[in-house]
Amino acid sequence: MSNENFIDYVKILFRSGKGGSGSAHLARTAQTPKGGPDGGDGGRGGHIILRGNAQLWTLLHLKYTKHVFAENGESGSKNQCFGKKGKDSIIEVPLGTIVKDAETMAVEAEILEDGQELILMKGGRGGLGNVHFKSATFQTPRFAQPGEEGIESWKILELKVLADVGLIGFPNVGKSTFISVISNAKPKIANYPFTTLKPNLGMVKYRDNYSFVVADIPGIIEGAAEGKGLGLRFLRHIERNSVLLFLVPVDSENIKKEYKILLNELKKYNPELLDKKRMLAISKCDIVPYDNLEKIKNKLPNDLPVVFLSSQIHMGVDEIKDTLWNLLNTNN
Repeated sequence: MSNENFIDYVKILFRSGKGGSGSAHLARTAQTPKGGPDGGDGGRGGHIILRGNAQLWTLLHLKYTKHVFAENGESGSKNQCFGKKGKDSIIEVPLGTIVKDAETMAVEAEILEDGQELILMKGGRGGLGNVHFKSATFQTPRFAQPGEEGIESWKILELKVLADVGLIGFPNVGKSTFISVISNAKPKIANYPFTTLKPNLGMVKYRDNYSFVVADIPGIIEGAAEGKGLGLRFLRHIERNSVLLFLVPVDSENIKKEYKILLNELKKYNPELLDKKRMLAISKCDIVPYDNLEKIKNKLPNDLPVVFLSSQIHMGVDEIKDTLWNLLNTNN
C-alpha cells in the first residue's frame, strides 16, 4: 500500500433516520360510518452502525465520504399497518478505529474485533398510531404521534493500528530495514529522514508456529508531542502496542540521552505510555568493531533489556525475537 493511501483520520457528518409518523386513520366505510381508529405506527429511522472488518487496514475507503445519512422510517397506514423501518447505514472500519465527537473530542466508541457491530447513532422512534390513544371515554382520537427526529452530528474516526510491538526511534536509525528483516513487511528504505510516512505492520514468525505483530511507527523527533515533524499524527498508534522496542544507532553521540529524549516525547504525549514494557536495540552494530561494543555497554540504560543489532548481518535478530516474545507473554 502506498503512503498516500494510508488514511488514519476522517471527519464525517452522520445523521440517523427520522422515525415515521403514526397514522391517524379512522376505519370509516359505508357500512361503518362511525368506525374507530385503525392507524398503524410509523417505522423507526435507520441506525448509523459501525462494523469491524479485519480485512481493512486503513480508512482510505472513507476519505471522500463527507456525509452518511440513514434512511427515514415510513409512516404508518390504515388497518393498523406499521410503516417500514428505515434502512440502517453500516460503515465498515478497520480494527483499532475510535470515534470522537468533533466538538468535544470525547471518545465515544472503539472497534477492536472483527464483525463487532456498534450502534453509533440510533434512528428516531416511529410515532404511535391513533389506535393507541383510544379509551372508553375517548373513542375516536383523530391524532397520532409524529416520528422522532434522527440524530445529526460531526464525528471524527481515527485509526490506531493494532500491533503487539511498537518500533520507536528517530528518523533514519534503521527501523524500516529491521522490520523488513524480522518480518514479512516490505517498507520503503532509503538513507534520508522520514522515509516512512505511514506505520508499517509486519508479522513476525516465531517458534512452534507462533507469531506476533510489529508496527514500524514513523520517525519521532524532539518536540513531536507538540506537533513538530510528523508530530501527533503517528504518536497515537503507539497507544495500542503492548511492548515498545526502542532503536538507537550505535554511532549516536549519546545513546542513553537519545533514548531519554524518545521516552520524554512519549511521556509528554501520554504519561501512561511509560507503563508499557520496553526494550532497547542498538542498531547498525556492523559499522563498529566488536571490541567497541563491550565499552559501549557501560554507557547504556540498565533498567530494561538491551540487545546489539545489525539488520545487515542479522546480528541480534533472534535474541530480539526471544526478548520480545518473553515480554509479551509475561505478566510482570
